[in-house]
Amino acid sequence: MTESPTIAGIGMALAAIREHKMRSLLTVLGVIIGTACVIAVGSVITGIDAVIVDITSSFGPDTAFVYKFNLGFRGNITGDELRRKPLTLENARAIEERCPSVEHVSPYLFPPALFTRQHAFDRVRYKGNEVLQPEIAGTEYGYSEGGATKMLHGRFFTDDENFRRQPVVVIGEDIYRALMQGEDPVGKWVEVNGHMFEVVGVMGRPAASFPGQEDKRAMLPYHTMKKMFPAAKEMMLILIARKGLLSQAMDEADAVLRQERRVAVGKPSDFWMSSGAQMLEQFRNLTATVALVMVVLSSIGLLVGGIGVMNIMLVSVTERTREIGIRKAVGARRSDIVAQFLT
Repeated sequence: MTESPTIAGIGMALAAIREHKMRSLLTVLGVIIGTACVIAVGSVITGIDAVIVDITSSFGPDTAFVYKFNLGFRGNITGDELRRKPLTLENARAIEERCPSVEHVSPYLFPPALFTRQHAFDRVRYKGNEVLQPEIAGTEYGYSEGGATKMLHGRFFTDDENFRRQPVVVIGEDIYRALMQGEDPVGKWVEVNGHMFEVVGVMGRPAASFPGQEDKRAMLPYHTMKKMFPAAKEMMLILIARKGLLSQAMDEADAVLRQERRVAVGKPSDFWMSSGAQMLEQFRNLTATVALVMVVLSSIGLLVGGIGVMNIMLVSVTERTREIGIRKAVGARRSDIVAQFLT
């Protein structure tokens, strides 16, 4: 029975692989590495994009953020931006009073050490346990609504507790687990940077957060934080627009803030305002550039692997020139020779 040319070609290919194990390994390795790089880069970019979509979506469709400089995806902050005057509670109240499309504006007061090396010494303590570098902030009850906060234990502090400057705190899930390890947290007293606060609630970890990110929030009433930490000045505003009116609300707030901060006509604003959708667009513009660079680099790796395969095939053909001549002399067709090397 005559053996099929295809079967014979496969047999010779397997024999060649066994005879040149290292050459075969390098050939396969070059292609695998190049292909894996392209796939890995695409997967990473897609995964990060999905996380960012979830995070920005969790802000809500009617939420915007205001700060004195851009907190989005960008490069280094300039000295001029750092020297801009902070936003104030009066700015928040002016927006609420003069912007009909705005439902509510919550202040988000940062601790005085956040933008300094002293932030490394921020801590929350309870019975000998402590959490370093917590995310301390002062805000109002409206934050719990605008931030879609889910309470695991207790409640969020009230407007009355804020106005009366009560020493209460709402902690994040990971602070609770690290400090209290299953105890009922409500009514317990914890130390935040040397001041004692009563825990009134525990917030659940945000559904949309980066993998491995800890929920180390320690939220204080705004006026309580100003009382306990009078040096705290840096503030972000969280703007909640009436349903479906976010774009109009942002335009109104921009006009009010320019007046409040006395920005001259024709001059750029000395503050930044963005919605979740705008931050997502900014992120995608950034990742598009990064992805292009990474794909080019990965493609170079794949090209190098392909050149390696080409060289190895060239060597394979060159060293078997005599065999090819003999096969043609005994009647082998060109297609048979090609099949021998491509099988």
